[in-house]
Amino acid sequence: MADLQCLPPTHQPRVSDHMEQIKDMITQIIDNDCGYVVDGDVFFAVDKISNYGCLSGQKLENQRAGERVAVDSRKRNPADFALWKAAKPGEPSWESSWGLGRPGWHIECSAMSAHYLSFKFDIHGGGIDLIFPHHENEIAQSRAACQESCVSHWMHNGHVTNNNEKMSKSLGNFFTIRQITERYHPLALRHFLISAHYRSPLNYSVLQLESASEAVYYIYQTLQDCEDTLSSFREATPSEGTEPKGKTVRVLPDADKCIKGLRKDFHDKMVDDLNTSHVLTGAFQDALKFINNHTNALKKKQQKQRQSAIIQSLSEIEKEVKDVLDILGLLPPLTSSEILQQLKGKALIRADLTEEQLSCLIEERSSARREKDFAKTDRIRADLTAKGIALMDVGTETIWRPCVPVEQEEKLPS
Repeated sequence: MADLQCLPPTHQPRVSDHMEQIKDMITQIIDNDCGYVVDGDVFFAVDKISNYGCLSGQKLENQRAGERVAVDSRKRNPADFALWKAAKPGEPSWESSWGLGRPGWHIECSAMSAHYLSFKFDIHGGGIDLIFPHHENEIAQSRAACQESCVSHWMHNGHVTNNNEKMSKSLGNFFTIRQITERYHPLALRHFLISAHYRSPLNYSVLQLESASEAVYYIYQTLQDCEDTLSSFREATPSEGTEPKGKTVRVLPDADKCIKGLRKDFHDKMVDDLNTSHVLTGAFQDALKFINNHTNALKKKQQKQRQSAIIQSLSEIEKEVKDVLDILGLLPPLTSSEILQQLKGKALIRADLTEEQLSCLIEERSSARREKDFAKTDRIRADLTAKGIALMDVGTETIWRPCVPVEQEEKLPS
């Protein structure tokens, strides 16, 4: 999770450390006439909650009991659910006023969230498959314990699928984060995961991971080029956007438009239920294009005033781009150069090549170029491109970067 730039939770509570809070909440539910005891089990009476089904839209009268598990004849209503389960031989159990037992599936979440966040808090997350019955039952039991209980926003995420099937151990079609990050940079995986709205399913494919990896490489190559170009001017350029004579250096008009467009586009998409699916397209790509175009422009002789304006424009747009990346968790505490090197390292792993082997192939191709054996140079380039390695000839030198393989098999990492 740290590799994926996920912030750690403030608290990571264990159910077994919060038995007293769980038992206290069950007692409160019983005292409020919303729970009942049968042979050491405690059940929640869903008939006591007038708005049961408010989250999922399911109505009690439309529920078909007994389809998933056998109905317990001791229940007053087939939809009633367990708050506390009487102990069974060989199972963990705790003392309670109802006898030895353990908590039901739903109550532990209500008790611990109320303990750490109070009965009123802003955001409750979870997989879309938990809306019913888990989260529906959480709402019911929390309100039964405290009428003021309220969650402001329920945010349910879709699943990552494989060939449009939910990944599961039973189907054997799942893979772990560690398996993926052995071959792909964690930033590429994070980029892939935010490429769909969080409520939507996201179908896994090697091609999409390759595309995400290439997108991340392009972002950081752009930032690296910008940093390299600006560094050569920063010592000679006054700080804080002022010239020696006190004149303020203003950004170029198209830079100002680019910055305002990026801010508005990012804000509009993020306030639309965290719609990250296109947040790194549109105005964000325009900002990268501006950086590339004006980084190249700085390499040419410019009038002093325009040169200062370009430098100021690049500095401010670079900051805006990094702000967006930071909010999205795509800005780790590494330099752009370090990230690019890591991305290239993962590309070599996927290509099943070492740096030494790639250097030998590049030298072999350079020799073929000198001998005008263009068929061989083309073959080596094509073979490497098929493995996700793109060669670029810059004068007499050949450099490389990762690319999307021309022919990429759709398969899970082994």
